[in-house]
Amino acid sequence: MDILKSFGVICRMIKIEHSIFALPFAWAGAILAAKGLPHPGTLLLLTVAMVGIRSFAMAFNRIVDLPFDRKNPRSAAWPLVTGEITPWQTWRFCGFMAAVFVLACMGINSVCLALSPIALLLAAAYSYTKRFTWLCHFVLGAVIGLAPVAGWLSVQPYFALTPILLGLGVLFWIAGFDILYSCQDVSFDRDIGLHSLPVRFGLQGAMLISAFCHLNTVLFLLLAGLDLTLAPGWYLTLAGVAAILWWEHRLVGPDKLENIRLAFALNGPISILLLLGALLGVW
Repeated sequence: MDILKSFGVICRMIKIEHSIFALPFAWAGAILAAKGLPHPGTLLLLTVAMVGIRSFAMAFNRIVDLPFDRKNPRSAAWPLVTGEITPWQTWRFCGFMAAVFVLACMGINSVCLALSPIALLLAAAYSYTKRFTWLCHFVLGAVIGLAPVAGWLSVQPYFALTPILLGLGVLFWIAGFDILYSCQDVSFDRDIGLHSLPVRFGLQGAMLISAFCHLNTVLFLLLAGLDLTLAPGWYLTLAGVAAILWWEHRLVGPDKLENIRLAFALNGPISILLLLGALLGVW
């Protein structure tokens, strides 16, 4: 029971339900590669792999950032900070999730298996980037941007332009809202010596760069649709994505930081919309 309890606490700590952000992009990549619904077994293994690597990355990040989280008022109630779970329990969770990810990749195909150690390495490396570069937001975006590429490779085990364009769209989407989210911690990051775009360029500059990132998101997703000659449904849902991103940036500003959590929540429907767009685009 103690193992199950600690497992549940860690899942709560890493907000495992937030896997929804990246998972639909992986499914969309698989649907576009198959030009329809992929084999159910492939989708199941892809789902397990995505939840596995996302859970590994989040738990790993909580461990290596523990010295900073202990000093940050925003993270004072997190289980690792309060002692509700231990670093050793979290390390075991990381190992378990890494194994789940690799085994799922093994079941998909040999290309995914060969690339799985690289994906794990990139997922872990992100946790250290905030210590030395304000480009950390783009590293996070690159890690999650692998989702549609992984989905594509699960069906067609070779690289093509479309999944790369999808990956770039996700990269800039994630980087854009991560920049906004980090605006909450600008004073703390500056005091403790951590790097971020708000620390480097100030709140106004960071928000402008975030808006530019989300403009790139729409552009790359548009190019992906054109490259694959998708049906109009893709572009209709992309218009919805653009409207949500526009609303997100209307909500926040240097003097409206209290709206950042609401703006962050708006990102949830975006991946669902694009999954719908992929289905409509191929059908």
